[in-house]
Amino acid sequence: MVQSARTRTILTLYTTADDIQCHRVRLVLAAKGVSYDRVLVDPAKPPEDLLDLNPYGTTPTLVDRDLTLYDTSVVCEYLDERYPHPPLMPIDPLSRARLRLAAVRIERDWLPEVDTIRAGGRAADGARKRLREHLLASLPLFKAAKFFLNPEMSLADCLVAPVVWRLPWLGVELGREGKSIVDYGERLFHSQGYTRSLTSEEKAMR
Repeated sequence: MVQSARTRTILTLYTTADDIQCHRVRLVLAAKGVSYDRVLVDPAKPPEDLLDLNPYGTTPTLVDRDLTLYDTSVVCEYLDERYPHPPLMPIDPLSRARLRLAAVRIERDWLPEVDTIRAGGRAADGARKRLREHLLASLPLFKAAKFFLNPEMSLADCLVAPVVWRLPWLGVELGREGKSIVDYGERLFHSQGYTRSLTSEEKAMR
């Protein structure tokens, strides 16, 4: 008998196998070292218990006992506050606002291009070019600190790193100009936490 999400006592994440926003939440959980139940969802056929929990049937959806969250930014900030060590946001309001704004721009500028590339067809090449331009235009943000805009890993990295991980799979080449971005990725990709965040489908991307 399949356990209902409402009766689960362990943190539960409904996630697809290769979506950036889902990977983002899995990376937050891995960075925190939190144990959770990972429920893989076929986006074309969301399970009934997910539809009962989330009226949109979308992933990622997080269930923590009686609480259900399904906006990715809300989920990530909830996890950062629910499990405060290690903290994934700076203390001062200015730095926090900068990181939040950077995440908004990535969601609006980068992720639609990723979706267009994945859809294939004639529009994909233009999307690859635009995604490369967005990344290279962000070089100062990669160079500003060891991590993305911050001396320590933050929630922003949990969004940026999954995009950088997928670049070879998406056919986006940064060239010598993008060495700082490649180096940034390598610093994160070799951590145990990053490895724990990956599904088998994501591991196969590299």
